[in-house]
Amino acid sequence: VQLVESGGDMVQSGGSLRLSCTASGFSFSKYEMAWERAADGTGSAEWVSSISADGGTTYYADSVKGRFTISRDNAKNTLYLQMNSLKTEDTALYYCARVEAAIRPGKEYEYNYWGQGTQVTVSS
Repeated sequence: VQLVESGGDMVQSGGSLRLSCTASGFSFSKYEMAWERAADGTGSAEWVSSISADGGTTYYADSVKGRFTISRDNAKNTLYLQMNSLKTEDTALYYCARVEAAIRPGKEYEYNYWGQGTQVTVSS
């Protein structure tokens, strides 16, 4: 299993970025996927968004609702995160992850695979 994120960059507040996560080594279309982020120095990851295997159901953390959009292209084995109206507090290392179990759908998940992350830095 391999998950490779890309698309992170440094942008100004109010800007946009689109993150991608390319999956390989498993049947991507059969798994719920998620994005998490870890801000520098916090030592912990925050769940950002998740999407069902068929893409029909999405969940967002309150902190990003209305600004971020998760999507997937199962034909391309790729997960996306469109981030608009970025804020300085969105600065973090963003990971995609394969969901092992939804402990509390839309709130808490158990993962068994993560990517290496892509850095998003938002300046004021």
